[in-house]
Amino acid sequence: MTSSAARKDAGDERTMSIGAVLAVLSEDFPDVTISKIRFLEAEGLVTPERAPSGYRRFSDADCERLRFVLTAQRDRYLPLKVIREQLDAIDEQSSDSASGARLLTSARTAVAPETDFASRGGRVARETLIERTGVDSAFIAELTRNGLLSAGPGGFFDEDAVRLVEAAAALANFGVETRHLRAFKISADREAGLVAQIAGPIAKGKGTGARDRAEELVREMAALSVTLHTQLVKAAVRSALD
Repeated sequence: MTSSAARKDAGDERTMSIGAVLAVLSEDFPDVTISKIRFLEAEGLVTPERAPSGYRRFSDADCERLRFVLTAQRDRYLPLKVIREQLDAIDEQSSDSASGARLLTSARTAVAPETDFASRGGRVARETLIERTGVDSAFIAELTRNGLLSAGPGGFFDEDAVRLVEAAAALANFGVETRHLRAFKISADREAGLVAQIAGPIAKGKGTGARDRAEELVREMAALSVTLHTQLVKAAVRSALD
C-alpha cells in the first residue's frame, strides 16, 4: 500500500506544502532541497496528494517516508533501488498510514548512527573521531599522511571518515599496515574518475533534478563498484591459495 493510499484509508486530512516539508526536514538534512524532494517523488519513493490547484500536499506519513529515504542515503549510502525494496516491504506490513509511519521510524532509528551528526550538520571533531573509532591520534596521523583521510572545513570529519577509520582499523588488526592501504586509495581515485566522466554531464544537464539524478547514478555505480571489487578480490585470493 502506498503512502497516498494508506492516508486515504486512514482518513488523514493533515497535510503540508512542499515548502513546509523542506523546513521540517532541513534541520536533520541541511542539504535537502525542493528539487531533491521532487526528484524522490518522480522516482516513486513518495506519493503526495495533489490539491485541486495542483499543488503537492504532504502528510506526516509522507514526511516520515522522506526521512527514511534520506537517512538510508546519508547513513548507509544505499541506492534508490534497494531503498524502494525496503519501503515496499514496510508497506506490505502496514495496514494504514499511522502503522506505516511507526514502522518507518523504527527501521530508520535502527540503522541511524550513534553520533550527533544531525545536530552538528554531519560533522565530528578529531577527538570525537578518535573516541568513536577506538584508535589513537597516531593512527589518524598515519591515515592522513598516506592520503587516506582528510578533514573538511574547520577541521571536522564526516560520517564517511568515521567509517573509513573503522575499516582501516579493522584491517590493521589483521596485520595490514596503513601504508599498504594506499593501493586502495589509488584504485578508488581511478574508479572515481571513471564515475565522474559518466555522471558529470548528467549533473550539468538542464532540467529539474539533474544533479539529484547524477548523485543517484554515483551512488548506484559506487555500490556496483564495491560488489565488483569484492568479487575480484575473492577470485584472486582463491586463485592464489590454489
